[in-house]
Formats: sequence, structure tokens, C-alpha cells
Amino acid sequence: MSSNQKVMNQGKVRYEWNKTPWRKLEKVVQKRIYRASQKGDVKLMHRLQKLLLRSASLKMLAVRRVTQDNKGKRTAGVDGVARLTQKQRLLLVKSINLKEKSKPLRRTKRRV
Repeated sequence: MSSNQKVMNQGKVRYEWNKTPWRKLEKVVQKRIYRASQKGDVKLMHRLQKLLLRSASLKMLAVRRVTQDNKGKRTAGVDGVARLTQKQRLLLVKSINLKEKSKPLRRTKRRV
């Protein structure tokens, strides 16, 4: 059993990192909300958006965007870690908790 499979058995992550159907996840995430907005069902749309915040699909997509897709993927974060392995990415997905209120950003004066 690989280390990725062990990590996945510990949490409720359904896929290994490299075998994840990314296009499918993106479509599933957006399709139901789009249909509700086309029908004009605002209440359903808001419920689906709240459901989306708790979904594992959204968390996996967010981690992928930050660690692989965006321009600053090689830049170290506040923890000093610059690159994550597949196992670390899966652990990060598992550790994301979107129920807490986020902390405010630190504002700095812009030098001209």
C-alpha cells in the first residue's frame, strides 16, 4: 500500500492525487449552482453554495490551484514550505476547516 493510499484511508478523500479526475470535479462543483441560477431559485442556489464550501471536491481544487496551478506555486508560504508532495497535499485537503471565521488580513503601507 502506497503512502497516498494510507493517507486517503485515514480521511474521506476519494482519490489519489495523480489519479483525480480534475475536469470532472470542476464541472460537478459548478453545474448544479448554474442550473439553480438559470431557474431563478435563489434559495436553492444559496444552499448549494453552502454545501459547496463543505465539499471535498472544492478543497481538493483549492489546494491544487495554490500548490500547482498558480504563478506563485514555488514561493514559500508563512510556514516556510515551498513545495508539497502528493501526501502533504492530501493531508492539507484533510486539514482544511472552512467552518471557522477567517482572520483579517494584515494591511501594510504601500511605499511609493
